[in-house]
Amino acid sequence: MKHTLSQLSTNPCGVDDYDPNAMSVEQARHYIQQFLSPVSAHEELPIRETLGRVLSADVISPSNVPNYNNSAMDGFAFKFSEDLKTFKVIGTAFAGKPFRGAVNAGECVKIMTGAMLPLGADTVVMQEHVTVNSEHITLLNDVKQAANVRFAGEDLKLGQTVLSKGHLMRPADLGLIASLGIAKVSVYKKLKVAFFSTGDELVSVDKPLNEGQIYDSNRYTLFGMLTRLGVEVADLGAIPDNVQQLEDTLIMAASNHHVVITSGGVSVGEADHMKALLAKHGEVLFWKINMKPGRPLAYGKIANAHYFGLPGNPVSAMVTFYQFVREALMSLMGATAKPLPTFSVECTQAIKKATGRTEFQRGILFEEHSVWKVKPTGLQGSAMLSSMSQANCFIVLGESVGNLEAGALVKVQLLDGLI
Repeated sequence: MKHTLSQLSTNPCGVDDYDPNAMSVEQARHYIQQFLSPVSAHEELPIRETLGRVLSADVISPSNVPNYNNSAMDGFAFKFSEDLKTFKVIGTAFAGKPFRGAVNAGECVKIMTGAMLPLGADTVVMQEHVTVNSEHITLLNDVKQAANVRFAGEDLKLGQTVLSKGHLMRPADLGLIASLGIAKVSVYKKLKVAFFSTGDELVSVDKPLNEGQIYDSNRYTLFGMLTRLGVEVADLGAIPDNVQQLEDTLIMAASNHHVVITSGGVSVGEADHMKALLAKHGEVLFWKINMKPGRPLAYGKIANAHYFGLPGNPVSAMVTFYQFVREALMSLMGATAKPLPTFSVECTQAIKKATGRTEFQRGILFEEHSVWKVKPTGLQGSAMLSSMSQANCFIVLGESVGNLEAGALVKVQLLDGLI
């Protein structure tokens, strides 16, 4: 059953099985997806400018691909006959320069890879499988009818949907569309995402630290993850725990962007300015996710913008982004939402874990004797950003998983290529 944000934010206890203080990872993903609808604005762009963009309309093939029968090999094209083994060579067909005559029984044309199949021919024999004697060839082996021929429409047919609305454009897609002779396609306009950090303790990287202060790393990891997603990024800086500054920044961000992301200020015990402002200007849900790292998470709407409040700890901010925000942003971009692929490998080290929560431990996937295995990066503290830098995967340990011995099978999610 779908619920409104207003229902959940004003009366969470009135919804069965909804507990903001004990939300599973899958429940949080489900609830977020309920409230997402993609941007509607779109634009037509040259295909070279569409890499990483999302199609806003189906791409329909205007022709067959290939648009003529052609040879898959260098060889000889002839009209198949079970009784004939010797053929007279009557010409040559090159790619882009077809043989203009017709091929009759007992005749053949020397043909190059990609060249149009001559009229009357239906089979190609590789040049290595014949003997050539003056103007004739003799087959060395039996050849099947239609061998080594690419038929018109074999790859794509006229009127076929080549790529569907919601498809995220990849390098192969650029060439695929080019093969149809299409110069431009319609894509959704870029999602506009603003982000800022909160907290008096945060200092920009170009300034000296005073006692009790730390450098703001979250804005840099967020910048990197968002840039890899292909959205339009606006870094609004580190905002101190000042009500007016926070309110001004929040309102400005929500009025000019599709999505606002903050880090810090959504945990129990933190300065409550952000929670009060979010309640004042929008409908925001505050969840305690049964996960480690990244327990606190906020999601909702401010004006017309979607809002995500991430934990302040650097690793927690990255893990919650990958597990919740990434998929949500792709849905808002118009892309077809797909679950992150996971697969099982052997873990070479023992892992300590409490049941009842999902853990995303940072891992290193490596190859040993042609078998892929994984090991944790080491200490897994939520402030240890070095563990994310060393890792190339998450070791995903579900709620029912407890302590594991070395050699146990675990599920992993690759980080490389994730976005």
